[in-house]
Amino acid sequence: METITLKVEGANEMQAYAARPEAAPQKGIVVVQEAFGVTDHIKHVAEHFAGQGYLAVAPEVFHRTAEPGRVFQTSDYASGVLKEHFEAITPKGLMADVGASIEWLVAQGVPREKMVVIGFCLGGRTAFLADATYPLAAAVSFYGGGIDQMLDKVPELKAPIYFFWGGKDQGITAEKRHAVIDAMTASGKPFEYKVFDEADHAFMRDIDPTHYHEASAKEAWALVDTFLQKHVG
Repeated sequence: METITLKVEGANEMQAYAARPEAAPQKGIVVVQEAFGVTDHIKHVAEHFAGQGYLAVAPEVFHRTAEPGRVFQTSDYASGVLKEHFEAITPKGLMADVGASIEWLVAQGVPREKMVVIGFCLGGRTAFLADATYPLAAAVSFYGGGIDQMLDKVPELKAPIYFFWGGKDQGITAEKRHAVIDAMTASGKPFEYKVFDEADHAFMRDIDPTHYHEASAKEAWALVDTFLQKHVG
């Protein structure tokens, strides 16, 4: 594991966390953070995929407003501390961050056709947008908020995508989930989805006992690994 610095088009340098597999990487994955930065949870995700043979990189997408390495607490969301960082986030900027991460992976020897983007919350939305922007092998979106407002991007999706949601998530309601499912079904684009009835938002966040749902997280990991084995190898 290491911290690297990437140059992002139209922005300052961006710090990222990288986790390397034991052997020379033949596939790569961009792990996009949740609202709280590149936390230990996000690092654990990158390390999981390094153990699966991926070269994994987790960019700090708040780099335009936050100092390198900054992580936030759940209380920062309610207090408004995160407001300026969210307001600085744009789809164009997020795609520049993902693009810089992909180019770094390519420079490390990863084939372009073996790229995956996975994200959580803010990152779940970013993974969806990345699938509509870059020629990925696959994408995985965990509880990505606002995707139901971006359904015009569905026809542009380039790779199979897996959506995961928590049934108890008050922010991503059943109505919003069904809007995504219906749009994907109508488009004929390849996708899968899973709703964990007993899980809330952020159920994969293993550093947060108030949201983490172990049984759902374990099942989700198994589903993700099977999905990526099918589409990436």
